[in-house]
Amino acid sequence: MNNQANPNSFLRTIILVSTLGGLLFGYDTGVINGALPFMSESFNLNSFTEGLVASSLLLGAAFGSVFGGKLSDYIGRRKNILYLALLFLITTLGCTLAPNVTVMVICRFLLGVAVGGASVTVPAYLAEMSPVESRGRMVTQNELMIVSGQLLAFVFNAILGSTMDDNPNVWRYMLVIAALPAILLFLGMLKMPESPRWLVSKKKNEDALVVLQKIRREDRAKSELREIQTAFTEETETKKANFIDMIAVPWVRRILFLGIGIGVVQQITGVNSIMYYGTQILKDAGFQTKAALIGNIANGVISVLATFVGIWLLGRVGRRPMLLTGLIGTTTALLLIGILPLIFEGSPALPYIVLTLTVTFLAFQQGAISPVTWLMLSEIFPLRLRGLGMGISVCGSWIVNFFVGLTFPILLDKIGLSTTFFIFVVLGLVALTFVKKFLPETKGFTLEQLERNFRKYNDRSDKVSSKNEVV
Repeated sequence: MNNQANPNSFLRTIILVSTLGGLLFGYDTGVINGALPFMSESFNLNSFTEGLVASSLLLGAAFGSVFGGKLSDYIGRRKNILYLALLFLITTLGCTLAPNVTVMVICRFLLGVAVGGASVTVPAYLAEMSPVESRGRMVTQNELMIVSGQLLAFVFNAILGSTMDDNPNVWRYMLVIAALPAILLFLGMLKMPESPRWLVSKKKNEDALVVLQKIRREDRAKSELREIQTAFTEETETKKANFIDMIAVPWVRRILFLGIGIGVVQQITGVNSIMYYGTQILKDAGFQTKAALIGNIANGVISVLATFVGIWLLGRVGRRPMLLTGLIGTTTALLLIGILPLIFEGSPALPYIVLTLTVTFLAFQQGAISPVTWLMLSEIFPLRLRGLGMGISVCGSWIVNFFVGLTFPILLDKIGLSTTFFIFVVLGLVALTFVKKFLPETKGFTLEQLERNFRKYNDRSDKVSSKNEVV
């Protein structure tokens, strides 16, 4: 049949369109990096109000991740992404036209709701559309689009900041660019199918089979539908899919603990202090504003290249080894960022040393930690709780991110670059301990097999008191 001729082609289209949500996520979080110095002059911002403008998006994202996850369980992944595209567009225009700090913070908060919703819904949608052997590659395409969006933001920031630095409204031009991918996301999702797993959860099995036949071979589509149906009927104890159910069922409670932990680990490395304030860090190290904007492009470039490496590694290396290696690399880079400015203070080489270390940090972060984070969050939760579970986990991640975004410029101003990064070194050691002690391996299992493994773990732990046992 025609639909069967090339399911891979249709899958690629699904990836391209849906991950525009990731591109928007990346651009809207990265653009503040270059826009903030110019916005500070327009609105006369201090270190606290700078942090508030940058972090208001992150607080909104915390809310958006919870409500977006729950809404995607209720109305479907596809329809939720459509609504998020409209919210991206409206709030982007609101930020662009903001006349004062109050309006900017409100619009950034609402934009964050869209970012948080996309951070949950897009990976869940991709995980549920992908075959098991390429799930890692497909889901991490979204991470690639996130860092690509950040790179685009850094490039446009550098171009506009260098050519229009005498225009007090240059930051508005930086912000409005995000309206275009929002429009493309909305138009593209109108033609995309719903997740077959969500359709099964709504007892639309025939519709689910039609979608699977478009993205799988005929025999595989039918066998996969049977596996999804079997997993769905086994989920009796989590039927209501609310928070009380999640904490009442031991094996689901364990998954929720792991999900929140994974999300927090990604943020306490301090990655977004560099993604949001990279220009400010480079200025503090000794670069002028224009040079800092241009130098910051290197952070975006290495993030994209490292994500390609991460996608390649996910097909060959386990999730746990990647995460542990990434955390060792980032913590070491943070330690050096703390130590070397003390040694080379006042040296003309210092700005280049700091830039080299931020690039090294991002190579480990974006090449190992971030791809594994979003992939594992999309893998570990059972079907009926996937949206809610991811939402709660990502909410925890965004709340930590909010506090990092809010306090970083204040810490930089009050205690300096080195001491601020020493704090992140300690947090990096905490993250390493969590991953080594608690995190199971998920590579090589279907989503339904993972669910059964977590259930079996609970059965074993009822008989054997072993907190540290992994799946």
